[in-house]
Amino acid sequence: MFGKIVYISDNIAHVEVPKTDEVVVNLMNRHVVFEDEDKKILGEVEDISPEVMKIRFLGELTKDSFIGGVLRKPNLTAKTRLINEEELKIIMGDPGEGSFVLGVSPLYDEMPINININEVCSNHLAIFGNTGSGKSYGVARFIQSLFYDPKFVPLRSNFMIFDAYGEYHNAFRNLSQVNPNYNFKFYTTNKSQLKEGGELLRIPLWLLGVDDYALLLNAEKHSQLPIIERMIKLVRVFATEGDISTRYKNHLIAKAIMDIMYTNQTSASKRNDIFSILASCSTQQFNLEAPVQGIGYVRKFRDCFLIDTAGQFTESVLVTQYITSFIDEELEKYEPTANHFFTLDDVEKALQFTLISEGLLRNEKLYNEAITLKVRLHALAVGENKEFFNYPQYITMENYIASLVTYNNKKAQIVNFNLEDADDRLSKTIVKIYAKLFFDFTKRLNERASIPFHLVLEESHRYVQNDNDNFLLGYNIFERIAKEGRKFGMLLFLISQRPVELSETVISQCSNFLIFKMTHPRDLEYMEKMLPNMSAEIMEKQKSLQPGTCVAFGRAFSIPMIVKMPLPNPEPYSTNADIVGRWTQ
Repeated sequence: MFGKIVYISDNIAHVEVPKTDEVVVNLMNRHVVFEDEDKKILGEVEDISPEVMKIRFLGELTKDSFIGGVLRKPNLTAKTRLINEEELKIIMGDPGEGSFVLGVSPLYDEMPINININEVCSNHLAIFGNTGSGKSYGVARFIQSLFYDPKFVPLRSNFMIFDAYGEYHNAFRNLSQVNPNYNFKFYTTNKSQLKEGGELLRIPLWLLGVDDYALLLNAEKHSQLPIIERMIKLVRVFATEGDISTRYKNHLIAKAIMDIMYTNQTSASKRNDIFSILASCSTQQFNLEAPVQGIGYVRKFRDCFLIDTAGQFTESVLVTQYITSFIDEELEKYEPTANHFFTLDDVEKALQFTLISEGLLRNEKLYNEAITLKVRLHALAVGENKEFFNYPQYITMENYIASLVTYNNKKAQIVNFNLEDADDRLSKTIVKIYAKLFFDFTKRLNERASIPFHLVLEESHRYVQNDNDNFLLGYNIFERIAKEGRKFGMLLFLISQRPVELSETVISQCSNFLIFKMTHPRDLEYMEKMLPNMSAEIMEKQKSLQPGTCVAFGRAFSIPMIVKMPLPNPEPYSTNADIVGRWTQ
């Protein structure tokens, strides 16, 4: 079957095809061993002609391990033979403790392919493939295999699946039947699924920071960030128990009015601006109808702005004394805590007070940028999406995350977030908010990486993009997780049919890849350029893959290999529509 080595060029041995009756079909992609003195070199058949077959060197085989790469190439006199069963076991993975069966090899009689759980799950993973290539089935089967293995019980795992189309609910809803200690929980943006045991997705507003609100309100300029920062401070002040909230509001109103009083505007213009402020921001003590006590008489606040024949306010001294009585500069030093409940309506009110402070009323550019935020916030506060931010009571970050992974007072290992009823922009923001929340949580743990989280991002090209975040915030949360998350136990599983749309930084940090069939030339070119292990032979292999079969390579695999994954049981909702059945019913 194998003749002598004719010559060696670069990393390929050109081996003579003997002129015998031996059958040389079905050798493509098979593995061979070059035995040479004290070393055994593993190769893979990548091309066959009538005279010569080309065999690419992959690495060296020792007694019980495989070492990738070849430092010493075989001599021309080396013996060439097919890999034997014991050597196959080395490259197909150890079936021992801490591993699971990913699938089988279609090249070697359905031989199981085992991968080390730590090697694949403690690193970022990317799963790419065209629609219909079996990508969603592969993801479902991958996670099912982890939980279906009786010798491995991942009770403390946290798989957070962000599901763009509600595909994975069916694949994991019966998880407790595998083991009563396993639980599946799902949050949804689709209210019709609440009767199926789902919970409406709700995010506590007080857990969000400046960056989160910037994403939520689609901020575009750096000058909008101080406005948001001021808004967050004010909403926390206003949520504070006691009289500090009212005093702070009165202080802000008074300062804004005094700023107007000292401008060069006409008295009529000043009055219009002051009345406009009190129409939008007022308190029980400070409003247009509030009584202003003079010496022996009382005026309503609005009546203090009558204009005399000289064009001045008739009660300028009285109203000035009244306004300044509310100003307390010490209040500006007050820093509220974050431990308070508030709603979107409260956030709107805080933004309104922000508009009258910080000199925004007289800065047309900043005021216009603030108004943009105000319009977007109001649209959120009165629209259907407000339900997703209507958390019923105060909860800390730690308790909120604990509630996410608790189902019927038991630990939920798989949590599915169904985002199918949220538009693309809101879905992207929600996923980023959760990603940052989990990342911040893992960084605060006393014992590093003691509570791992796996973010499974279906249709990840919708979220993990080269977008405006780096410009606006100075970072992209997914890029930060990709670069720093591994050491904190924060891992990404990216599933996409368009890798070319993903952030280059994130892809570059992935250590393992499952590539199902892909045909788009831009995606193929992008992967070949971006992935260091994506060689020309792997590219060729994946073009002819059957549905449910992938090329697997990376840190968890000794060599790139073709893996046929078993069908998930149960299957996700990702099959094609039954056109004939629907048309003929």
